[in-house]
Amino acid sequence: MPVLLLVKLLQWLAVPGLPAAFTMLGSAMLLSGFAGLILAGLLGVFKTVVRTIIEYLSARQRVQRRLWFIQARQEQFKRLFHFKAQQIKYFSELNRKRLLKRNNRKHIQSLSKAIEKDLLLIKPKLPEATYQQLRQDNIRLQKQQDIEALLKLQQKISTLG
Repeated sequence: MPVLLLVKLLQWLAVPGLPAAFTMLGSAMLLSGFAGLILAGLLGVFKTVVRTIIEYLSARQRVQRRLWFIQARQEQFKRLFHFKAQQIKYFSELNRKRLLKRNNRKHIQSLSKAIEKDLLLIKPKLPEATYQQLRQDNIRLQKQQDIEALLKLQQKISTLG
């Protein structure tokens, strides 16, 4: 900056040739100053990148990343275990209900057959209309899968007999 002020002063004093030389000198100094700043900035960036890479590759950081990886895997296994257990419970309950339903159907069918046998045993003692009504009730209740009503019907038949 002082060199460029000196050029202005020399131009004002009208000294020939010297202002052009000092202008070239000032421009070269400015250019070298900017180049120095750019180089210092690039050197700072390079040093920061190298320091970051060295830190990333350090043993402490490797251990930390490994620890984070292991923790993430443990969390993943916990979630997987939870969802697998939930899935197993769901399918077990589904199978249990299916088996219970099939078992209930078998019991209702055997109860209905037992009621039918009881009806045949007491058929001679009953009026035909009562027998037919009880038989239709048995068939209807078997189709409805109503075990409670079938048990009541069986009790009713046993009291009639």
